[in-house]
Parts: sequence; structure tokens; C-alpha cells
Amino acid sequence: MTASEVINLAIGIGAIVIGIIMFWSLPVPGVTSRNASSLPFLSIIIPARNEEGRITPLLQSLQEQRFKQFEILVVDDDSSDNTAAVAENYGATVLKNNGSGKSSACWLGAEHAKGSWLLFLDADTRFTSVDGIQNLLHFYQGNGARGIVALQPFHTVERLYEYLSVVFNIIVVVGMNLFTIWGSRFKTAGSFGPCILCNRDDYFLSGGHKGIEGAIMDDLALGQAFLDQNLPVRCLGGKGIISLQMYPEGLGSLIEGWCKSFAVGSKSTHPVVMLMVIIWISGSLTTAGALISSVIERDPAMMILSGALYILYTFQTAWFARRVGNFKWAIFPFYPILFLFFAGIYLYSFIRVNVFHSVRWKGRNIKV
Repeated sequence: MTASEVINLAIGIGAIVIGIIMFWSLPVPGVTSRNASSLPFLSIIIPARNEEGRITPLLQSLQEQRFKQFEILVVDDDSSDNTAAVAENYGATVLKNNGSGKSSACWLGAEHAKGSWLLFLDADTRFTSVDGIQNLLHFYQGNGARGIVALQPFHTVERLYEYLSVVFNIIVVVGMNLFTIWGSRFKTAGSFGPCILCNRDDYFLSGGHKGIEGAIMDDLALGQAFLDQNLPVRCLGGKGIISLQMYPEGLGSLIEGWCKSFAVGSKSTHPVVMLMVIIWISGSLTTAGALISSVIERDPAMMILSGALYILYTFQTAWFARRVGNFKWAIFPFYPILFLFFAGIYLYSFIRVNVFHSVRWKGRNIKV
């Protein structure tokens, strides 16, 4: 066994250990049997642009909630499809935005909201439990009903290409800085975006979405706006409460969406967490390379050691991924493809942001 082979094995082993430290846990709001009578009236605000084909599951899941003390405000952000008609058919109040983006749509919804608590939801989410809203509200109430509680929805996979989002889903969660072995030692990068709960007074005190209009990563910017007012930002997993299917329109949409998000969002990740992410990703590719090299060179000892390490990486990646989505085990023996895709899109995103200063999303060119 050569020195380089020993180094590659050491890198792989170290990266697996780093992975455990990096993604120690992902808590979710607990289930409660408490009575909903103590909960205030809630305004649910859904910004929507051309969501005719995706908003129905969310609206259906809202109708099925046992907690009923809420209004639904769908803010139609200059849609060219039947988003507004679909929302009205489910009893939602539809507000017309002038098409200047998600932040302005959320702000318009908040201005018209009657509730003392505000719940901002992406149109492609859906509640997976009839007590989902109630459990979320009780968690918020139990933690002082201040600041933000944000959930990262559980990713439900329906098509093969969606598995290419595996590493992105893991890094989105890890990049919030809160899920290492040290818990909340590092300052949060901001807020998750698809499901944000806050109270009305704190929202307007922070400046809300109006104060962050124009930000590409509005979720991170909104969380920072709350932190600037010394308001807490709590981020949790959404498993058992809320889910989403990411980019069902196809592979092009998936690439466009992650390109928009990643190079900009990574700037908010703590340097220590970012270093761990880099080591973990590098270790995945080093481990795969060591196994391929041992097979080519027909080195039995190296094949056994690198093969064992490859299997460990397979199980660790699957373990992490199944915290954030319903990814099937069968895909993870091919994990190097998932990491290579992540690296390629990250590089593409970095170039778009730092060289061309422009990304594209939902038919719009966004300057960065």
C-alpha cells in the first residue's frame, strides 16, 4: 500500500467523522395534544407566480387541517396561468401583485392580513398531517411566540431526476449552521424559506419583506432582519408536518432553481461549517476514486479497505438524505454521481453570480 493510498483512506475516514459532526441532528416540532383554543387567529400568506399546477395539494391540505382559525391569502404575482382561479375555488382570498417578485408579494399579503400571527408558505408545499398547523403553532407558542420559527419541508421524490437534489437538500440544512454537534453555538445563516411563522408585531418591527426586497435569498435576508432586532430565529425539519416536491417541471427547472440559490446562499454559512462541508464532499469523491484505483491496480488489501469505506459513505449519505426527504436506499450506492452533480451546479452557480452577475428564475433574469 503506497503513501498516497494511505492518505486517501485517511481523508475518507476523517471525512466520515466530520460528516457526523457536521450533521448531528435535525429536530422537528413535536406532536401535542393541547387544546387549540389558546392559539390566536392565523393569516396564511402564499405568494404564487404561475403555480396553477402546484398549488392545489397545499390548498387541499389546508382544508383538511383540524385547526380552523385561519384565513388564506394567495398573492398572485402577475401569473399568466389560472393560479388565481384555482385559489378562489378553494376559498382563498386572492390579492393581485404587480409582478415585482416574491418579497413584494409577501409584503402585500402581510399588509392585508387580519391575523396576529403570520404563516408564509411556498405554493409547492403541503401539510402531511391534519394536525400539522396546530403542532407548529403550539411549538411557536411554547417557545415564547417571538421571532421566527421556520421549517424546511420534507422532500417528497416522485421522479428519478429529483434524486439529483440529494446533496443540495443536505447542504441547505447543514448550511444553516444549527445542526452540528455543537447545536446553536454558531449564529444561524438566516431562515428557511418555504415555511415561515412569525407574529405580526415582530414582522413589521423587522421591516418584513419590504426591507429585504431585491434580495435573491429572501429567506436568509428575512432571518437576518429579525436577528438585527434581537429576535430569535429557530429552524427545524418539517418531517411529519410539511413536505414539498422540488422542481417537478423537469431537470432544467431543478438546475435553474439550485443555481439561483446556492452560490449566494453559501456566503451565509459559517466558515467552520463550510470547511466541514468541503471536507465531507471531497471525502466522498476521494473514497470513490480510491476504490476505482484499487480495482484497476488489482490490489486486494486496498480493495477491501476502500470498499468498506465506500460502503460507509453510502450508508452515511443515505442516513443524512433520509432525514430531509423520502429518498430510496437503492440510489445511494451511486452516490458519487450525486456529489459530482452538486459540484458541477455549484461551480455553474458561482460563475453566474460572480462573473455574469445574473441568474434566471421563473422567466426572470435576476441581477446579483
